Amino acid sequence: MESKIRGSVIKARKRFAEDHFGEGAWERLISAMTEEDRAVLGGLIVAAGWYSFETGERLDRAIVDVLGGGDQSVFEEIGRKSARENLGGVHASFIKPGDPQGFLAQTKSIYKFYYSSGSREYEQTGPASGVITTRDAEDFSVADCLTVIGWHKEALALCGASNVRITETQCRARGDAVCRYELAWG
Repeated sequence: MESKIRGSVIKARKRFAEDHFGEGAWERLISAMTEEDRAVLGGLIVAAGWYSFETGERLDRAIVDVLGGGDQSVFEEIGRKSARENLGGVHASFIKPGDPQGFLAQTKSIYKFYYSSGSREYEQTGPASGVITTRDAEDFSVADCLTVIGWHKEALALCGASNVRITETQCRARGDAVCRYELAWG
């Protein structure tokens, strides 16, 4: 089964490119991609639709190469923007003002809104800390993990957490069996 991501993930990257790199940024990205990817990404992107993870991964590489000057840290900001847009709109019901742990308790359900394979779970380790683990995703990438970090930092801030720190201690894209993120906040 081919792994897929939601169109909302692609749309967030498009808006990020336009907002941070100016008019024409999306067109520059698309023109640097394969003909097949241009056909998919050059038309209407449906937020609730499913798109190939591989197309998303190639888009991520183009963002770094074409717009980001080789700097992958741009993906954490893309994750933050995606969280602001999705959790401020269609997925606003996930936000738990004043209750970051309550938000994180929904990790398994939230994951299914964005990815078609694998699972993600949350374990609370203290009053203001925990561990998120992603398992069995068909596809994975360093860029996707960085967006996960940015997304969760912003989501926790939207729930009232301050001084959010997230460290990826294991990563499948780097050879580990799972992707594991340690979270803490003030």
